[in-house]
Amino acid sequence: MGKDVIIACDFDGKEQVLSFLDKFTGKKPYVKIGMELFYAEGPEIVREIKKRGHKIFLDLKLCDIPNTVKKSMKVLSNLDVDMTNLHASGTIEMMKAAIEGLTREDGTRPLLIAVTQLTSTSEERMKNDILIDKPLKEVVAHYAKNAKVAGLDGVVCSPLEASDVKAVCGNEFLTVTPGVRFADGEKGDQVRVTTPEDANKIGSDYIVVGRPITQAEDPVAAYERCIREFCGE
Repeated sequence: MGKDVIIACDFDGKEQVLSFLDKFTGKKPYVKIGMELFYAEGPEIVREIKKRGHKIFLDLKLCDIPNTVKKSMKVLSNLDVDMTNLHASGTIEMMKAAIEGLTREDGTRPLLIAVTQLTSTSEERMKNDILIDKPLKEVVAHYAKNAKVAGLDGVVCSPLEASDVKAVCGNEFLTVTPGVRFADGEKGDQVRVTTPEDANKIGSDYIVVGRPITQAEDPVAAYERCIREFCGE
């Protein structure tokens, strides 16, 4: 599976996201549909973007009791997305239930990945706010190992932890990394960030890039720059 850039389409409605995607004449970038857009437009926006030929990462970060997550994943499996996710903090039992719910009768399913720690979380915040005293890198690696034990395909982590995840889970275990900014760009509300080029070197399989592309003066050029720097194309 090759590396790819996923555009975070964090828009608040159908018109905005479709107008944005219309700029990519002849291109079908991989897109992320997150809570903001999904809650505004519902499942139909997923179907609309899928009809246009885009791969979709449905980023809803489920975290609940195993049975609820299993039933929810069964619903999401009918949307024909390419990747979806949940929180690794929901435990191995919950992640196993998610796999069971996501798998269709014919044995197929989207890729399922687990969020380790959000890229807006610093080690200080992790310790003070959620009372986790272990080093952040150790926590991310442990959550990744739990995800692998549960049968998931990979994790969401910051690019800074991608190589650690590969070290404990193997090179085939996917690392999907937000928190990517151009060297000459701003961090925004992300804490653990790096550039597309460095994310490639560190071991990211997919990078998720939002504002550096969606708010760029020329989004297509910004996307193509990401592809060049991350994929070497």
